[in-house]
Amino acid sequence: MKFIHTADIHFDSPFATLTGKGQFAQERRLEQRKVMKEMAEYIKENNIPYFFIAGDLYEQDYIKKSTIEYVNQLFNEIPNTKVFITPGNHDPYIKNSFYKQFKWSENVHIFTNEIEVIEDENVDIYGYGFNDFYMAKKSDQIHIKNRQKINILITHGSLDSGTEENREYNPLTTKELRELGFDYVALGHIHKSSYNDYLGQSIVYPGSPISLGFDELGDRGFIAGNIDDKNKELKLQFIKTSAKTFAEYNFDTSEINSEEELIEKINNTKFDDNKFYKIILVGKCSFNIDENKILDLINIKNIIRIRNHTQVKYDIEEIAKQISLKGLFAKRILEKIQNTENEQEKNQLISAFEVGMDVLNK
Repeated sequence: MKFIHTADIHFDSPFATLTGKGQFAQERRLEQRKVMKEMAEYIKENNIPYFFIAGDLYEQDYIKKSTIEYVNQLFNEIPNTKVFITPGNHDPYIKNSFYKQFKWSENVHIFTNEIEVIEDENVDIYGYGFNDFYMAKKSDQIHIKNRQKINILITHGSLDSGTEENREYNPLTTKELRELGFDYVALGHIHKSSYNDYLGQSIVYPGSPISLGFDELGDRGFIAGNIDDKNKELKLQFIKTSAKTFAEYNFDTSEINSEEELIEKINNTKFDDNKFYKIILVGKCSFNIDENKILDLINIKNIIRIRNHTQVKYDIEEIAKQISLKGLFAKRILEKIQNTENEQEKNQLISAFEVGMDVLNK
């Protein structure tokens, strides 16, 4: 059996990272639609009979009916594909949710918080979701009915969580899921993909197919899977989506002498148009940096954040002229530097001077 597995699209997210960046947040929401359409097109082109959406399809507090209508139209365009949705903590199955209020396409099945099994010809599909923004453990209530068939579990939850907070989001453990004996466990909730971390992995997070911020770096995509009907061999493939990703770029200021020069060099740097960037300024710096001013003056639209992680570059000769503790310290180090011809020792003295200055400036 072939299937597609996705989760955590978060339709109509406000994209707080992009707040104040013109139309970027709106463009990002359009890309959510684009990504969903890409998955529907992949299903059409490859005759995929099952589509698993493991929670957080949309944001309950922000979702618009027009967005739901768009998503449902895509489901209508794949009538031969059975779509299974498990509500997550951001789109729970509550009284006023679109899961309850909207008339979905006939090929869509939405699980509630009750554990349910949908029996198909060669496969049994188990699922349950959130009916509130939090959910206690329920996996200990699951029992596989027919182990001769392919058995799939779809749910949204926190796997092997070590924090108290995540234990409020349908806590699961790898050990218990393996003991249950599912041939594939389609999970959602964690936005980083996990599908090939170890040999024979069948408990899978696809990750979010579109980045929501700088805590979600790298490629985004969905899982295309196939389970052999005879020997239950599982094969997985990660399919990248075309939406812009978030990236960090370290920019060394050590050889730059002014804020104006820094802005000029950033503007002259080639960046990937299909990424949103956070520029991290690093190295030694001898001038003041105003992050907001730099961001306003650079002309590269997809740089949306500047962070200053530079260290102060000290002029030892100028500081040695001061009548102060810092000046005395600089003068002593400068004398030692001038009295040695050993380059390694000079570098060690300069490093000692910088450490000392950092301490004196605190």
